[in-house]
Parts: sequence; C-alpha cells; structure tokens
Amino acid sequence: MDNTILIIAGIAIGALIGFIIAKVLERNNASKLIKSAKKSAAAIVKEANAEGESIKKDKILQAKEKFLELKAEHEKVILSRDKKMSDAEKRIRDKESQVSSELSKNKKLNAQIEEKSADFDHRLEVLDKKQEELDRLHKSQVEQLEVISSLSADEAKAQLVESLKGEAKSDAMAYIQDKMEEAKLTAQQEAKKIIINTIQRIGTEEAVDNCVSVFNIESDDVKGRIIGREGRNIRAIEAATGVEIIVDDTPEAIILSCFDSVRREIARLSLHKLVTDGRIHPARIEEVVKKTQKQIEQEIIEVGKRTVIDLGIHGLHPELIKMVGRMKYRSSYGQNLLQHSREVAKLCGVMAAELGLNPKLAKRAGLLHDIGKVPDAEVDMETPHAILGMQWAEKYGEKPDVCNAIGAHHDEIEMKSLLSPIIQVCDAISGARPGARRQVLDSYIQRLKDLEEIAFGFSGVKKAYAIQAGRELRVIVESEKVSDQNAADLSFNISQKIQTDMTYPGQVKVTVIRETRAINIAK
Repeated sequence: MDNTILIIAGIAIGALIGFIIAKVLERNNASKLIKSAKKSAAAIVKEANAEGESIKKDKILQAKEKFLELKAEHEKVILSRDKKMSDAEKRIRDKESQVSSELSKNKKLNAQIEEKSADFDHRLEVLDKKQEELDRLHKSQVEQLEVISSLSADEAKAQLVESLKGEAKSDAMAYIQDKMEEAKLTAQQEAKKIIINTIQRIGTEEAVDNCVSVFNIESDDVKGRIIGREGRNIRAIEAATGVEIIVDDTPEAIILSCFDSVRREIARLSLHKLVTDGRIHPARIEEVVKKTQKQIEQEIIEVGKRTVIDLGIHGLHPELIKMVGRMKYRSSYGQNLLQHSREVAKLCGVMAAELGLNPKLAKRAGLLHDIGKVPDAEVDMETPHAILGMQWAEKYGEKPDVCNAIGAHHDEIEMKSLLSPIIQVCDAISGARPGARRQVLDSYIQRLKDLEEIAFGFSGVKKAYAIQAGRELRVIVESEKVSDQNAADLSFNISQKIQTDMTYPGQVKVTVIRETRAINIAK
C-alpha cells in the first residue's frame, strides 16, 4: 500500500517535474519564435519600406512625365491659338489696309466724277446755246429761202417727197423687171431640174391591173365538186360573191372574173377554204363567204397601217387608214390606186425637201390625194373624187394645207398653199409613166359600175352583179317585196333603163333571181 502510494507520488512528482520542464522548454521555444518572428517582421517591414520607396519614386516619375506631356500639349494648343490669332490679326490688318486703299480710290473717283459732271454741265450749257443759235440761223435761212423761192417749207418738202417717190418707183420697177426677166430665164430650168431629180430618185415598176384571177386546183376532180349537182354550188358562190366563175378546159385552174378586185379576192379565198375543208354546199358557201368578207376587212386595215408606217406618217385617223387599205383593191385607169398613192407620196416628199418645204406634210397629202376614189356605196357618186377626198380629210381633222392640196389637185378649187401644185405635179408624174394607166380599162370598169348602179335604182333589189364582161347583169331581189310577176316586170324595166341611159357594145342580158327560203331550227 505504501509502495503504491510512493509510486503514485513519484509518478505525480515526475509528471509535475516533466510538466515544469515542458513549460520551461516551451517558453524558451516561444521566445525564440517571437524573436525570429520579430526579425522576420522587421525584415518584411524593411523590404516593404524599400519597395514602397521604389514605387513612390516610380509614381513620382510617371506623374512628372504625365505633367510634362500635358504641359507640352497645352503649350501646343496655346501656340496654335496664338498662331490663329496672329493670322486673324494679320488678315484684319490686310483688310483694313485694303479698305483704306479702296476708300482712297473711291474718294479719287468721286472727285473725278464731280469734275467730269461739272465739265459736262458746262458743255451742255454751251451746246444748248449753240443749238439755240443754230435754230435761229436755220429759221432765218428757211425764211430767206421761202422769200427767194416763193414757197413755204411744207410745200418745198412735199415737192421733194414727190420727186423722191417718182425716182424710187422707177428704180423699183426697173429692179423688179430685171428680177422678173432673170426668174423667167432660170425658173423653168430649175423646175425641170427638181422634177427630173425627183423622178430619178423614185423608181417604181409599171402598174397594170386586170379583171380576172386564176384559182389553181390540185386536180380536175375538184371542178366537179365546185360546180355541184346541177350547178348548185357554183350558182351559190356567184350569188354570194358577185364574181363570175369560169370553169373550162384549162387544166387545174378556174378563172374568177369581176371588175371589183375585192370581190375577186373574197371569191378566191372562199374557194381556197372550201376546197381545203372539202365541204362544199350552199349553206357552207354562204358561211365561208361571210367569214372571208370579215377577214378581208381586217386585212384592209392592216394594209393601211403598214402603208402609213412605211411612209413615216403618224397621227392618221383610223377611218383614213381604212380608206388607204381599201386602195389596194381599187384601180385608176388600170393603175393600182395604193401603188399610185404611195408613189405620189414619195415623189411629194422628195420634191418638198428639194424646195425647202415640210416633206412629212407633203407625203401625207400625196398619200391621201385619191381617197375620194374609194367611196362607200351610199355616197353620192356624182361628187368629184378630189372634193369628196377633201371633205373626208376635213371631217377627220387633217390640216388645211393637206385638205386644200387634196381638193385642188384637179383644179376643182383654188390652190391656197405651196403643197397643192406639188401634189398636182407628182400625180401627173405618176400617171404619165409608160404603161402606168389604161384608159380603156377604166371606162370598162365604169360601165360595169353604172350597170350595177342602174339595178340598185329600183326598189326591192338586194344585190346586183355585172358579169360576163358587162354582157350580163344578174339581179337578186328580196322575195318579200318582189313577186314572180314583178320580177319579170323588173327585168324588163332594167333592160329599158340600160338601153336608154347607157352606151355599150353588143347586148346586155338582165337576169332577175327571186328565191324563197324557209328556215327552222330544231332544238
């Protein structure tokens, strides 16, 4: 027990001593650590102080450099401002010196002007005095002359004017006579030169028209189909078109005879369509002929448009364009009317250009000069074509010079512009070419037209066609207005009218056709 206590006491004492020793050692270590920490802190503080001094020096140097840089920029700004101010001051000084010099010049000029003004005033006074003196002297001289000549000043002036008038009149008459003689010598030569030059520059082919057209077919079998049973088809074609169809022994050809080229063209195109289609009977014939007539009307408009475009004519009324297209199917003394009008238009344009006139206006008048030859059926045929053409031109807004040229190209009215004689001359040039016209053909066509006009003069006549070269007149009447008995009477009356009013070779057969149709539609 005691040993245990002693052991425990020894252990406690040992522990206490160990603790004391540990504390002493820990204190010694702590003091060492504190000393070393103080040394480290002192070193860090010293190093920090040194680094701070260096940073401070760097910042001071940077601040000085920035200050110097800003100072230099500021000095530059100040210098530029000083320079601008000095330049402005210099300009102001220059302006002031210039203004002062201008003022001095102005003062000198004002002084000179004042001197000159005073000098002019003085001269005016002197001139006024001299003028008064001259007037007094002139008056005294006039009085002396009046006393010497026993005439007043007005009487002397009148005598002088009369003498000058007589002298001037004689001189003018002599000058006019000389110029007239010179013009007579040169005018004819110059006119011939212009006309020959114009004709040489416009070369066209001879225009010859006829009254027949040839319709070619593939085989003679087609002839039988065109004739039809008992001649039914051929009669229907002739009745619908007014063209005589001649089917003879000519191989692969049928002859279409009519003085009106429009009818011939309608018949030719209709036959072509019927033969191509293969269906040839009276109802189909009438349908095709109507369609062909519309096609020809449209073609007439297209021909007119192409003609005015080719000649460079603008702004023409649509009705006048249509009349120009219809010229293609008309002839004058055997000369195609459209070719003749185009030729006259070109001749007029060249001649007007040679004479210094408006060539476009001359072309316009030349193209339209014969539009009176293509009248509608209801127009009075007794009106001369030149007057009729002038009336149409006025109606559709053409210029007065153009209208006068159209109306005066055959001397029906007085010529009022320089275009009128040009149109007349060019019309004569175009018609006078060898082979251009045939008087016989024109009289023949006129005779056929007169035959048809006589038939239309009777009531109830629907259509009238002169065929067989004028040896037969075929008249189609309206069945509602003309009976069978009246048809016979009408045939006799027409023949008597032709015999009384017309002159013609041989005989004229008058055939009146009356047809009754009953048409119903099954729906």
